[in-house]
Amino acid sequence: MTAIIEIFIENWEAFLFATGMTLKLTAVSLVLAMVIGLVFAFFKISGSKILYSIAQLYITVIRGTPLIVQLMFLYFGIIQLVVLPAFWAGALALAIHSGAYIAEIFRGSIQSINRGQMEAARSLGMTYPLAMRRIILPQAFKRAIPALGNQFIIGLKDSSLVAYLGVSEIYGTALYAQAANFQPFETYMVAGCYYLVLVIIFTWLVNKLEQRLSVEQSEVTK
Repeated sequence: MTAIIEIFIENWEAFLFATGMTLKLTAVSLVLAMVIGLVFAFFKISGSKILYSIAQLYITVIRGTPLIVQLMFLYFGIIQLVVLPAFWAGALALAIHSGAYIAEIFRGSIQSINRGQMEAARSLGMTYPLAMRRIILPQAFKRAIPALGNQFIIGLKDSSLVAYLGVSEIYGTALYAQAANFQPFETYMVAGCYYLVLVIIFTWLVNKLEQRLSVEQSEVTK
């Protein structure tokens, strides 16, 4: 325990900076993943066999291969086309990975909305995109919150693999620290505590958002 405390004190500035980098990496990758996921969710429900096949191939490949392999493949593939900083290459790779799971979350939540609501909106003169934006998507997003929250937490932990691209996030900082102090167990314990605190905070925020949406929904139905 004493060694863990000493490592924490000696490296708190580095880990604090790394925590900010982890949060930034997670936020950027998840925002991109939300966009990617929504696009491919629409591909799957579009009715077009071509778009459906593209989405199905993307989701199958991403969900069927390890994230670390995807990171290396995408990173070295990206830098052959355009030179990107390791941060942005890692964020894009994480976004492509999470996007496959988010696509299925959005698809399921959109299809869970009663079809009668779309038909009613169209009968009132709304176009399909307008009805989707004003009627279907707000409800679908609320239903997707629990699953999205879990995916966000998974994305936070998955960001640790970007350390292998040279990004100094929490795990990357732990790699450098343990190489200097020759105390890998204690150093990784400190890193694990940082991740645990972040996950607890994320979980609390997601739960508060779920509660708020539930209260708003109950007030609307009264």
